[in-house]
Amino acid sequence: MAIGLVTDDDFTRELEHHSGSHKSASVPSVPSVQIPVIDILPTKGRNQGDVNVPEGLRKIIGEDSVINGRQSALGIAKEFGISSASVSAYAKGATSTASYNTPSKEIISHINMSRRRAIKKSGRVLNAALAAITQEKLDYTDAKDLSSIAKDMATVIKNLEPPVQPTEQSGANAPQFVIYAPTFRDERSFDSIVVKE
Repeated sequence: MAIGLVTDDDFTRELEHHSGSHKSASVPSVPSVQIPVIDILPTKGRNQGDVNVPEGLRKIIGEDSVINGRQSALGIAKEFGISSASVSAYAKGATSTASYNTPSKEIISHINMSRRRAIKKSGRVLNAALAAITQEKLDYTDAKDLSSIAKDMATVIKNLEPPVQPTEQSGANAPQFVIYAPTFRDERSFDSIVVKE
């Protein structure tokens, strides 16, 4: 018989065969007991079998969070079993919550490219709305709808623009000079001295 796991009956039969003494059949067989094996995993980190979220899915969730809003991105993440903290990280361009302050260049470039596409499209709609507001329409029709469209498109563009990082040229680290103008004093404020020649 090969070495390995055997049932209790097979074990007893082999034991009798090799020991030379035959036990009576009155010996009750012990029923086999199934003991569950529990893997003890650390409380932090990935569970066994977890895999990283694919880069493409990170980009899609980050883009959707920026363009369509957080709730839309959370809906996508829920379908794939991704946490809301990861959605926040992907929206900032990070690959995980641990790398939140060091975003991935690939994800950031994808999000910025999506922003540029949305800004371009909103800009076209904004220009069309502004072009549709003519003097004739202002004189004869209510232009509130057209102005609200223009206002909405301007808000969309403002919200989609990536945050501007201060640079040295923009004055973030440039030296600042403060020049104080001297106060003007009238002649009457000075003491007068009479000199005899």
